[in-house]
This record gives sequence, C-alpha cells and structure tokens, in this order.
Amino acid sequence: MVVASATPKRSEKLQGIELPIIDLSGERSEISKLIVKACEDYGFFKVINHGVHQEIIARIEEESLNFFSKPVAEKQQAGPANPFGYGCKNIGFNGDIGEVEYLLLHNNPLSIAQTSKSISNDPTEFRSAVSCYIKAVRDLACEILDLMAEGLWVHDTSLFSNLIRDVDNDSLFRINHYPSPVLCKDNIRDTKIGFGEHSDPQILTLLRSNNVDGLQISLYDGVWIPVSPDPTAFCVNVGDVLQAMTNGRFVSVRHRALSNSYQSRMSMAFFGAPPLHAKIIAPPEMVTPDEPSLYKPFTWAEYKKTAFSLRLGESRLNLFRKSRNDLEDA
Repeated sequence: MVVASATPKRSEKLQGIELPIIDLSGERSEISKLIVKACEDYGFFKVINHGVHQEIIARIEEESLNFFSKPVAEKQQAGPANPFGYGCKNIGFNGDIGEVEYLLLHNNPLSIAQTSKSISNDPTEFRSAVSCYIKAVRDLACEILDLMAEGLWVHDTSLFSNLIRDVDNDSLFRINHYPSPVLCKDNIRDTKIGFGEHSDPQILTLLRSNNVDGLQISLYDGVWIPVSPDPTAFCVNVGDVLQAMTNGRFVSVRHRALSNSYQSRMSMAFFGAPPLHAKIIAPPEMVTPDEPSLYKPFTWAEYKKTAFSLRLGESRLNLFRKSRNDLEDA
C-alpha cells in the first residue's frame, strides 16, 4: 500500500550491502554464472558495458525533461493515464498514491505514435526517441535473458527472451519523475515514499536513473538496501513471471523509491512482458522430484488481470502458488 506523503517507518532498517555489478564485456560463461547467482541471492544486479549508446539515452532524457518541465496544465493534457499517458500521484486504479509523476507507454509502435501526440510539441521526435530507446533496452533485456537461460542450463536458451521478442509482447515503458520535496517548516526536508513497496509482475525490468539516490530493495521484511545511483549502468531486477518460470529459484525482489533528495530524480523503466496469451510455466530443467513445480500454470493475461486488481504492495504471485496437497500429488 502506498499512502500520499507516507514516510518510511521508524522500525525499518537500512543495511549496507555491496550489490552485484556485472560487466557484460567479460567472458560469456562467467557472466552467465554471475547473473544467475545475483538473481538467486538478490533478484537484482547492475550491468555496465551494456552496449546502449549514450546518444540514445541522452535523447530520451532530453525529451522526458522537456515534458516534465512543462506547466501542470499542459502536462495534464497528456493524461490521465488510462492506462497510458501522463499520471500524477495516482498509481494504478486501486487507490495507491505516491510522490511521483510519470509517463506510461506501451512498446507497440502504433500506441507510441498515438500517445506522443498529446505528450510532445514535436510528436515525431518524441516517438523516434522513445522507439530507439525501447529497441535498445529490449535487445539488452533479451541478451540478459539468454545469459540467464545459459547459466541455468535450459536447453532452449531463447525460451525467456522469445517472450519479449514476440511481436505481440506486452512490454511497457515508464518514465518516472520525483520532484524535489518541499522544505518543511523547520527547514528539514521530509522524506516521502515516491513509489511504494512492490514487486514487478513482468519478466524482467531494466531501470536507469539520473545521478540522484532514492531506489531501495528489500531482501528481508523491514530491511532496506539503498541502491547507489550510477548513470552509466542499468539496474536489472527479476519480475514475478521469471520467478515462476525458474520455479522460485530466482527472486522477484521487492523495491521502492523515496523522494528524499535536494534534487529531483528521474528514472526510466522498461518492463519486459510476454504476449497476453503466453502460458507461463517452468521448463523441465527447473523441475525435479526434489524440487517439484511450485506454481500453477497461468497465462500472462490471467496474471496481469490479477496483479492489477490488487494493491501495489500485495504479494500477487502467492495466489498462483500450489497448495501443499497439489505438491504432494505432483
């Protein structure tokens, strides 16, 4: 649950942990092993030497900043996000609220073209910048998913990546802007939850931000690990679908973003998702007599409908977990 102007609980603890940074220019078999270990231990890692050209990143950042610097009345012409377009504070349809404004776009070219008309004074340039960025990060996501499959010894090493290569994939692109907080009466800045605790329902998320902190991940209840910002890297986190497809071996890490800086923060997230009709089930390599299948088969459409009918912070994947009787009968 996210509450407007909510602050982190006093009982919460911050823990300093060195999170994995993986150099994609290294030896392939070693990279795949490091990625698998990071997904098992943290559900999260950073990649450097990722191959996404700085010009592509700079171009979409400029377009995004141009939009968020507009007067509120102009930005509102691109919203409300239903589900695509401009949103402010309201996150989804179930009452979740944060200290954030955002643009949510589908990765379908026709959808991008249509939405761009209400976002930019130069829709052609905005559409081009978004499309180039999405293609670059989708290619990166596919490469990372292939490395995961190789590290897991999955026979079909394109099994995961083919789901977001499919022409009907349901991937999304969201640009978040966390405005700098307003000074409190005692001149101490308040720390507010910009985007509340949640896991991502899709397969894989690729996130990058400007050089402003705020992202935190949670490996244990009440313990948060700050993620240091690095504009040269992409943050990668496992989504619910990938946790299901790896039979729980990978962790769909819970995370949040805080508006706690003297600077505004902007982040861009690519959510790689399968086609709506795609059946989500762990491949044979992930299921053994000692590790039976943990989740019931489902389609992405079924999971998406369930996920977006619940509050942001609820544990959605547990609803698809097999019961003890199911596991005993397997």
